[in-house]
Amino acid sequence: MAHAYDYDLFVIGAGSGGVRASRVAAQLGARVAVAEERYLGGTCVNVGCIPKKLLVYAAEFSEAFADAAGFGWTVGASRFDWNALIANKDAEIARLNGVYERLLSNAGVTIMNGRATLADAHTVKIGSRRVTAKYILIAVGGWPAAPRVAGAELAIDSNQAFHWRAMPQRVVIVGGGYIGVEFAGIFRGLGAQVTLVHRGGLFLRGFDDDLRAALAEEMRKRGIVLRFATEVERIHRSGAGVRATLSEGASIDADLLLLATGRAANTCGLGLETAGVTLDGAGAVVVDRYSRTAAENIFAVGDVTNRRNLTPVAIAEGRAAAETMFGRRAVALDYDHVPSAVFSHPPLATVGPTEAEARARFGAVEIYKSSFRPLKHTLSGRDERTFMKLVVEPNSDRVLGCHMMGADAGEIIQGLAVAIQCGATKERFDATIGIHPTAAEEFVTMREKAAS
Repeated sequence: MAHAYDYDLFVIGAGSGGVRASRVAAQLGARVAVAEERYLGGTCVNVGCIPKKLLVYAAEFSEAFADAAGFGWTVGASRFDWNALIANKDAEIARLNGVYERLLSNAGVTIMNGRATLADAHTVKIGSRRVTAKYILIAVGGWPAAPRVAGAELAIDSNQAFHWRAMPQRVVIVGGGYIGVEFAGIFRGLGAQVTLVHRGGLFLRGFDDDLRAALAEEMRKRGIVLRFATEVERIHRSGAGVRATLSEGASIDADLLLLATGRAANTCGLGLETAGVTLDGAGAVVVDRYSRTAAENIFAVGDVTNRRNLTPVAIAEGRAAAETMFGRRAVALDYDHVPSAVFSHPPLATVGPTEAEARARFGAVEIYKSSFRPLKHTLSGRDERTFMKLVVEPNSDRVLGCHMMGADAGEIIQGLAVAIQCGATKERFDATIGIHPTAAEEFVTMREKAAS
């Protein structure tokens, strides 16, 4: 039987969302092709979650060496080799690129290497080739957005940081989002002097205020210089490095200046407007709750829509979009209880609303907090504290939010996210037996309400 289109679904972008949508659509019987102009796996696999976490692991060894003496270990002289770390990281990323290629091929998805653009709502151009599709999915992700600062070309962005040629000894990071905070911990753990400059009064906007303040204190203990309410006005060369002139008049010299001031949807030049797709003021694709754009047959998922820019969310959106297109019903995502983590030093993680968000939505809320020295550091001697917080709606007794800063925060909050998704109450938390001795047990033993 002749088909009206070359493919049932054409996916532009083989990142987390695009790959999941392609595979699910193929499993549902669709003829699928995907185009990728850079690397399979997208931001997460190549210049995001995976390489970042590998660098975080590397940075943690410096503290492990220092802590070992308290447990009776004598650790000899240590030396860090940046080039060895980057080479090993690159080998692992190459392996994952191959995994993604096999996942798509084994699902029967056609892979096209090259930049794809839209000629109209059903036609895609890849170089000199033109193909048609009943549905099109935009999954091109985001890209680092550089601020308008004189001399910005002398700095690097987070993508480049994963491939930098040598370990810097003095690092200035501009930006107070999770990328800037994580790289501050990475470079400091690997031995660099680190200054983080952020124009706001406190970094990590959108996270709970108590959590943000607790992390700032811990980062300062590690020797990271935090300069809040400050902007970089100019960057210029200084010897073999760069010099950043700050809004307060001071200047900082560095071997490396990293601009981590945000990411923007990677929509420029895709021909989206020609196909009837609407963009918002920041260039992100506007979609409805089913990830459908203003063009009825075109969907978009992941960071390009600027909803919740997290890899698991993009994956879930990709699956839902494929099921909406080729399944028996439209599927929308629930964004109310999405957990997230910042792999800072120490890490933090959260699920549910912050205290401020909960008060704005529910009025009166009950707050439970705990700050303590982890058992490990009673012997290591490290001056580090763990912080935990619960936000409870008093009328229903439902736990709305869980927030944590401390070792294994992401692992612990992932489990609690299941309880929050299920609507667990504070009474159910209190009735749960803790595992002793762990930090996680503190979440089921907090009884004293914090003062309003």
